[in-house]
Amino acid sequence: MHPRTLLRPILTLATTAALAAGSLALAPAAPAVAAPPAVHADPVGLNAPYEYLGWGSPQKPTDVMAATGIKQFTLAFMLSDGGCNPAWDGSRALAGGGDQSAINSIRAAGGDVVVSFGGWSGAKLGENCSSAGALAGAYQKVINAYKLKAIDIDIENTEVSNATVRQRVISALKTVKTTNPGIKEYVTFGTTTTGPDSDGTDLIRKGAAAGLAVDGWTIMPFDFGGHSGSMGSATTKAADGLKNAVASAYGYDAATAYRHIGISSMNGVTDESDESVSTADFTTVLNYATTHHLARFTFWAVNRDRACSGGASAGDSCSGIGQSSYAFTKLIAKYHG
Repeated sequence: MHPRTLLRPILTLATTAALAAGSLALAPAAPAVAAPPAVHADPVGLNAPYEYLGWGSPQKPTDVMAATGIKQFTLAFMLSDGGCNPAWDGSRALAGGGDQSAINSIRAAGGDVVVSFGGWSGAKLGENCSSAGALAGAYQKVINAYKLKAIDIDIENTEVSNATVRQRVISALKTVKTTNPGIKEYVTFGTTTTGPDSDGTDLIRKGAAAGLAVDGWTIMPFDFGGHSGSMGSATTKAADGLKNAVASAYGYDAATAYRHIGISSMNGVTDESDESVSTADFTTVLNYATTHHLARFTFWAVNRDRACSGGASAGDSCSGIGQSSYAFTKLIAKYHG
């Protein structure tokens, strides 16, 4: 409920006299105006598409916000500088550069960001930090630099395939949760058509064993190496498998498990030339996410959310399919949990 304040006119002595003499009529009282409804603030990371500022002709984030209504971005990627020290793409400093300027501009426009650590290529902090404590310290440097409310650990390739590193990441995230009450943590990894593979399942089990309350265990449902049916259907089946893995590890009921999982799709032609995700597939996933109140719905990447010019194929900066600009980002912006 929003209280209203009714401003009452102060009558001067002259006005009072005029009223008494009948020479001044009171104007009808203006109708009370209700305060505007509170704007619903989505949790940071709920609907934050990836944008890679060091790759793929990145668009100006505030232009994307104005065109789509999106308020959040997952900015990629925070990597190792060769040791246990975080840097954008392993080379750009946290402070004073274009990355910080982009974050400042997003926030000035009423939005916010998640910083994503990892990705497929490059030197990973999980592998280059020698202990969970050191890794937690590296994550904390970034959290402090940008006063983050959410982080994403995109654990792929050699980082996810190493059991020691998987445990190191889980233990570091447990420390970060303790140090930063209320911070959102998303863990993102690949999947099969039926749910997480053995590495992903082990990661979830390690999280449960550590008592780590991950806010959104998130799969990347593409690069399947073959699937049946539409990519929308394949995505929801993989997400059901993720839900089952999280429910089994944590002892959650189905509804609770759904609220702790997420989907990070890819728009257009994926890394496999015979696999393509359409806006119709995204609509299927949007409806699924809304029905089950998923913790997260995002995609890779804003950079690619436009048609290719001159008949070019999909790449860093376009989707490889016929689409209007930001068609996928506009669908993501409709998701509110």
